Amino acid sequence: MTTAKWADVPTTAKEFLTNNWLKCYKTRETSHMPEYGSEHAACFDLKVSIQDGDTIVYWGPRNKQSSRRVKSHTTGIPLYAGERMLVPTGIIFDLNVQQSLRIHPRSGMVLKKGITIANCEGVVDADYVQETFVMLSNISDLAFDVVDGMRVAQAEIVMNYPVQFEVVTDIPLTKTDRDGGFGSTGT
Repeated sequence: MTTAKWADVPTTAKEFLTNNWLKCYKTRETSHMPEYGSEHAACFDLKVSIQDGDTIVYWGPRNKQSSRRVKSHTTGIPLYAGERMLVPTGIIFDLNVQQSLRIHPRSGMVLKKGITIANCEGVVDADYVQETFVMLSNISDLAFDVVDGMRVAQAEIVMNYPVQFEVVTDIPLTKTDRDGGFGSTGT
């Protein structure tokens, strides 16, 4: 799939398209741009950006922080069973102030490899202007090699709707016949 460049968009169309473009800064020339996997994909794929000699931070099953060096970006770096790892994307997203970026697991990786997002959903706020990392978790009993260019997560842009909070003295009224939570509508 071809990725258009902002400079290629005619000036007359730029104003209209401003909210449909996401500016991405590559932290290194070899960083991989996000891409949609299909024409109607809801999310775009985030890819690993590692080079030989990079130091990658991880946490073991006993929550001890440590790090590993990438020996070869083509063979990757191992993520062992029970570990969590901050995987670099090599991209800094320049989000509009009304936007946030939501990072989700890739369903095939979770089902087939046992690799998921440690925090269920990553949230990148508009005022975060540093490299985006994916917090991968290995819930399988096998080691998994994280390789440069690999699609490790999917992300979407979400519009934010800030609210103000108001303390009320009356408990909210029931809106349906629902009674309870945590499985009250079935399993």
